[in-house]
Amino acid sequence: MSETAVLNAMGGDDIQLKTMLLIALGYVFLGLGAIGLILPLLPTTPFVLLSVTCFSSAPHIKARILKIPFFREHIENYEHRTGLSRKAVCHSMIGLWGMLIISIAIIRTLWIIILLILVGAAVTSHILFMAKSNSRKKPKIK
Repeated sequence: MSETAVLNAMGGDDIQLKTMLLIALGYVFLGLGAIGLILPLLPTTPFVLLSVTCFSSAPHIKARILKIPFFREHIENYEHRTGLSRKAVCHSMIGLWGMLIISIAIIRTLWIIILLILVGAAVTSHILFMAKSNSRKKPKIK
């Protein structure tokens, strides 16, 4: 029996379709993560992590993404529970609030300004929460 016949008998077409859909979805999430670098309202890290999860069915694509230093840092920090570096937190805060202040200066509508400040506060708390390391906890001294 040929390899193709075995795959078809085992639902190989379904596996290929699932892999293709996961890869396509992975690229969508990676694109949203890249856009999140520019727009402070889109979170970068969750989208990058979702894309890597989708790419688990295609290890060669995951390996290519891990060669990109920016994405590799986010993925490794999450996988190893090391939290965010001080540099990453500073860059995130400066980018977030810088873009929000520019948006507030351009918009000048009270309810949108309030919404932007609330979103900024929520994203700030999320970044500060992500900055904590689960592996840096000090051991209890008896």
